Amino acid sequence: MSEKTAIEFRNVTRLFSVRHKDHSGEIRAVDNVSLKINDGEFFSLLGPSGSGKTTSLRMIAGFDRPTSGQILLYGQEVSNLPPYERDVNTVFQDYALFPHMTVGENIAYGLMIKKVAKTERVERVDETLDIVRLSGFADRKPSQLSGGQRQRVALARALINHPKVLLLDEPLGALDLKLRQQMQVELKAIQQRVGITFIFVTHDQEEALTMSDRIAVFNTGKVEQVGSPAEIYERPQTPFVAGFVGVSNLISGEVAKRITGSEEMFTIRPEKIHLARADEKVEGDMFFANGKVRDVIYLGLYTRYLVELENGGDLVVVEQNLKSTSMDVMKVKGQQTRLSWKKEHITRLGT
Repeated sequence: MSEKTAIEFRNVTRLFSVRHKDHSGEIRAVDNVSLKINDGEFFSLLGPSGSGKTTSLRMIAGFDRPTSGQILLYGQEVSNLPPYERDVNTVFQDYALFPHMTVGENIAYGLMIKKVAKTERVERVDETLDIVRLSGFADRKPSQLSGGQRQRVALARALINHPKVLLLDEPLGALDLKLRQQMQVELKAIQQRVGITFIFVTHDQEEALTMSDRIAVFNTGKVEQVGSPAEIYERPQTPFVAGFVGVSNLISGEVAKRITGSEEMFTIRPEKIHLARADEKVEGDMFFANGKVRDVIYLGLYTRYLVELENGGDLVVVEQNLKSTSMDVMKVKGQQTRLSWKKEHITRLGT
């Protein structure tokens, strides 16, 4: 990954007109977003439905245009260029493979349109199939492939033109959980192998954390935070990021003051909290709170506890079941407990 900028948004806004029977107006799908994506980076646009991430991707692809602001591709202003004049390719969730063509013909389609000689097409198809680990599949039809294999064919078709940037619009959304997790690992490995910039749109936080070099978290058309997966998870900058990326406890007001001495909102991740007996002593570098275990949810690998604090509010605690059985953890329900965590593990978010 180089320090060269692949994609840059400069104060990009995209407005959509909305007309209803009783009123009309404008929606700010993307609201004054400035963003830099580095060359060779696996960069994810993460956010809930309607947050602006897909509109941003469509503007990079050229399928949509900004209302104001600029989009640069390797330093060139491309905001008003049509898709075919941009050195980018897009992979969609539905694959969009031609059912009557073989795998090889699907992958070579773009080269055929460009009138690349047949011998070179065959050679490049074989090279690209090798990259996506589908060597020997050139003569099969899409209907003979699994969902994961079809996804890799769609990826190969996009990669064969050697684009500077590959755009991926929730490409794993149609796969079942196990296959999706396998494809996350494969997709990251392919990106590292080809070395081009991948821009990945997803609403799935685990996908973004698993694959990305950096993540931009979108909310209501704005970017709330940009950072590495560790930065986004360990040091969220806003209540939205803390709540959307993983499970987080948000504490503020009087409850926060009794724990930390300040009413300022803070967040603490459930796995950072130690659940112990109500009389356990707490070291000086720890915050603590007393409460009662209201609910216990056994999830095999770990157990989730919901603790009602004596000063008001609830905290979620997660502990791995390293030695405990389901019978052991259920005994805790209804008991008084003391929760403690290191001061360094809280992130203050302001009020």
